[in-house]
Amino acid sequence: MKIGIIGYGSMGKMILEKMSGTPELAKEKYLVANRTPAKIEHLKNTFQVCENNAQLAAEADIIFLCVGPSEMKKVLTDIQTVVKKEVFLVSLNGSIQFAQMEQVCGNKFAKVIPGVTAEVNQSQTLVCFNELVESGDKELLIKLLGCMGDVIELPESEIGMGSELVSCMPGFIASIFHEICVVAEKHTTIPQEQIIQMVLKTMAGTGQLMLSKEYTFEEVIHRVATKGGITEEGVKVIHNRLPEVVEELFEKTLEKRSQTTRKASKMFGE
Repeated sequence: MKIGIIGYGSMGKMILEKMSGTPELAKEKYLVANRTPAKIEHLKNTFQVCENNAQLAAEADIIFLCVGPSEMKKVLTDIQTVVKKEVFLVSLNGSIQFAQMEQVCGNKFAKVIPGVTAEVNQSQTLVCFNELVESGDKELLIKLLGCMGDVIELPESEIGMGSELVSCMPGFIASIFHEICVVAEKHTTIPQEQIIQMVLKTMAGTGQLMLSKEYTFEEVIHRVATKGGITEEGVKVIHNRLPEVVEELFEKTLEKRSQTTRKASKMFGE
């Protein structure tokens, strides 16, 4: 089996690094192509660097399409005449629908949405499949993706909201806790670096506590926010004001996702 990766941006680089770091496949079985060949020149001593997308598609058995919405149709057109029907095409872009990609290449398709936490093998990677994908193909892809963390299969219709919860979520979480650290610094002489470490480790510990003990959010709150206590005062503020912010957050992000999907549709001539 040969694995191809088209596009060597941040996503393509991560896919190559994580998968080639496992003993499943020899490094020379990985093929890489990029719009700017000079950016992958340094990979030649380890991996098979292809001159163009068509060369890669003619040799690979499974191809990861690590390109943005604006490039996807061109990439599929590049490989259309050389890619065999049994080749498994995996899009790393959630905005482009299977129906659109199938118009260009009538192959087995999957969409994969990893999170940045894949870098530490803690991704909740989302995957969905088109109707041509068989059980063996699913098992193969899920096994390959396991090097990044957990793999969650969803229907294509739920990939959008799923992406908010796993792909966008690190950004949301970091933004919230950044604000907590900034405001906390105004009320203490504790150095900023120490504040950040205290918050990060408490956040990580809370997650680990909930996962290992199978606590719900409500159970953690109940354990810490005793009636009439200090924590309860803060929890009241969060319960009173945060829901409105979260509602707006999802309204804005989901609308932006819809706009991106509509724009992608136009690129495919719909």
